[in-house]
Amino acid sequence: MEKPIGYWLKHLDNLLENSMDEALQTTSRREWQVLNAAAQGSTDPMPFEGVREAAERLTAKGWLADGLLTDTGRAAHARIAEQVGRFRRQAIEGVSPQEYQATVDVLRRMAANLSPLPG
Repeated sequence: MEKPIGYWLKHLDNLLENSMDEALQTTSRREWQVLNAAAQGSTDPMPFEGVREAAERLTAKGWLADGLLTDTGRAAHARIAEQVGRFRRQAIEGVSPQEYQATVDVLRRMAANLSPLPG
């Protein structure tokens, strides 16, 4: 029997989490997401479990202060961004840009279908 999309989403998410943590070595996937959002000047709250804890760990490392990147954090971001780039290239090897975009679009629409209506 063919496994459903939920199986593949969860399986891929687990692989991404574990593989990325291993590839990054000095930080976790969640810490990278917080660090990268800060580097891009984002103030939007991220809808992921563990974001607050990741921000606290980055603050303890001296990479964030009041939610903003420190000089040390900017240097760490630049170094880790290279690692993330290599990781992402490995993850999408053999997937065309069109396939990748189509997959993201389908998942975005499925998420929208299941998101609660505002108000």
